[in-house]
Amino acid sequence: MPASVITPPGSAVHDGVREACDRLVALLLLHLQKLVHNRGGPGSPEGPPRPVPFLEALRGHVRELCVEALRLERKRYLWQHQLLGLLAVYGAPHGAPDALFHLLALAKGQEELALATQLHAVLAASLADLPAAAAAVCVRQIHAGALAPPHLARLLQNLALVA
Repeated sequence: MPASVITPPGSAVHDGVREACDRLVALLLLHLQKLVHNRGGPGSPEGPPRPVPFLEALRGHVRELCVEALRLERKRYLWQHQLLGLLAVYGAPHGAPDALFHLLALAKGQEELALATQLHAVLAASLADLPAAAAAVCVRQIHAGALAPPHLARLLQNLALVA
């Protein structure tokens, strides 16, 4: 949340509070990472993968998370990017291609576009055929007419830049 929402104008958050919050968010992301990577799978002796309620609730909000991450605000975007990566792995096989589509469609410059390439770099090792799946999502969205002409132009320009 922006500091302007948390504190009244002219006030500042004490450094100790900011550091404690940073640490808390880092620990929460670490815990989510453990839950995502240790949740079992279809062939595991524990049965089907266990749901992670927080990530289940975020599944329908990938676009909003991408929008927030692309604001590149302080440390927030790093946490949001990490959360986006965990959500992409958790929501396999569709989570990662959807996240890449949104980042590619929304990025307005090289710095923002770098978030898409970084997400791909993080996920490529664990998710096979990610570029093809992301391209398929892009094509589906284009054919569905889901993008206004300026957004379509931005998506195509960003695809050309990362290709």
